[in-house]
Amino acid sequence: MAKNPNGKPMKREDSLYGAFVFFFVACAAELYLLLIRKYYIYGTLNQTLAWYDYLPVISGIGAAVAVLGVVLSVLWKTDKKKRMIGWGLTGAGVFFAAGSIMIRLYSVTAVTFLSVVVPAVMVLSILWAFYERECSVALTVLGSSLVLLWMCRRLFDHLVFGMPVKVFSVVYILLLGGLAWLAKNHKLGKLLPANADVMPIYVACGLSAAGVAVALFSAAAAYYAMWCLCILVFALAVYYTVRQL
Repeated sequence: MAKNPNGKPMKREDSLYGAFVFFFVACAAELYLLLIRKYYIYGTLNQTLAWYDYLPVISGIGAAVAVLGVVLSVLWKTDKKKRMIGWGLTGAGVFFAAGSIMIRLYSVTAVTFLSVVVPAVMVLSILWAFYERECSVALTVLGSSLVLLWMCRRLFDHLVFGMPVKVFSVVYILLLGGLAWLAKNHKLGKLLPANADVMPIYVACGLSAAGVAVALFSAAAAYYAMWCLCILVFALAVYYTVRQL
């Protein structure tokens, strides 16, 4: 871990700064979703029609912000704190660009989905700042699996989204297997130090794959799998919190 002249670790400070940047981006995204829900989903007819016209404009602005964020990230690649700002702008731009199009196309379904994803990303950004890498990777896997299980439970019988969700679930199981293999062979680079304990990652990948596989056959099974993974998330977070304290 790099240190400053006074001997204090700098890596944690950089991670904490990055967590704050993405925390505020997530807050802005959640506020946007609240406005959408109030004025577009549950607003008056005039408000809904007005926001229907606003959404493409917001999407265009978001795309411009994303491009600006990428440019700034490249220009500030030698300054970690400024680069974090560039990444934050990129993330915000992608959210507003893609999210606005999704909301215009799929309305309530898209708003509900994004309302789940945004807080999950917010929490994970904080976890990556404070927790050990193996715990952060495991919790990221479990968090992603919970979002996918929620989609399975809600969308498996949907005429439009049912089949894409099932296909993505199968691909996701294969990706979990690939992640476990990479962790076992220490091929994750800076994402996971060579001396890290990979057992939490094995457990997270294995149970997530089992939960998603079961959910492929039953929406009720997806519900119970979500509860099992939630318990594991809580137990893992408590264990590493106590360990670090």
